[in-house]
Amino acid sequence: MTTTPTTFRSGFACFVGRPNAGKSTLTNALTGTKVAITSSRPQTTRHAVRGIVHRPDAQLVLVDTPGLHKPRTLLGQRLNDIVRETYASVDVICFCVTADDKIGPGDRFIAAELAQVKTPVIAVVTKTDKVSSRQAVGEQLLAVSKLAEWAEIVPVSAVSDFQVGLLADLLVARLPEGPALYPDGDLTDEPEQVLIGELIREAALEGVRDELPHSLAVTVDEMNLREDRPADKPLLDVFATVYVERDSQKAIVLGTGGARLKGVGTTARHQIEALLGMRVFLNLHVSVAKDWQKDPKQLRKLGF
Repeated sequence: MTTTPTTFRSGFACFVGRPNAGKSTLTNALTGTKVAITSSRPQTTRHAVRGIVHRPDAQLVLVDTPGLHKPRTLLGQRLNDIVRETYASVDVICFCVTADDKIGPGDRFIAAELAQVKTPVIAVVTKTDKVSSRQAVGEQLLAVSKLAEWAEIVPVSAVSDFQVGLLADLLVARLPEGPALYPDGDLTDEPEQVLIGELIREAALEGVRDELPHSLAVTVDEMNLREDRPADKPLLDVFATVYVERDSQKAIVLGTGGARLKGVGTTARHQIEALLGMRVFLNLHVSVAKDWQKDPKQLRKLGF
């Protein structure tokens, strides 16, 4: 019988930060695959997605969280609750601040909250590829160091792979010794249906007006392998609904003559096929769920 070496470590780490601080991109860079959706729009992530990093010496389970923010709706309150529940139950926390933005009230608010927790916190200055000089990175590191006492401060760029490996080492060093928590090869514990819904929502978010990200939700209503296909050429039928809050938003998502929704479907289908490794037929429908962000019943229906 084989035994796990006593030096093997396993545990959980989470990323906390303002919306659009690069948390999802960093999760994807560390796991080497797309397990968290990314977007140029803030407030993209809605689930605490877990990405699993397999190493010879450790298994690091990354928990990606929604951006902590001042809530204006019941949805916003629930997203903040997810963040706080997550960082109360992990082994190490990453506080993400972008290199190309000045420290703001939101960063100070989060830093003050993190100063209250006993879990070690590593401050991560993300998106260093977006600033023109090392001096600018150094100034941001100094500004971050003044916010609180951090276990470590490290600059990274997920896009250029700058110090992503170092960050992984720093996280692993703070995990407890123990056996692997997930089977080798698993990259996430999110159900495929959830990942597919997130890929559709990411495709729908691109190129829309600023107010739409908060109003978009996706449900995957049905997934079935088509019966009349040969075994070596399977086809998965996916039926999904994109929810918005107003008729005017429905028109934006559909586009002229449905052209925009068709483009969303094409983009999402390619991503889903890459995720599942098989051909997919994607049927998208757009529906209005009036003011769903403020309605507890609608929130439950949409998975919040």
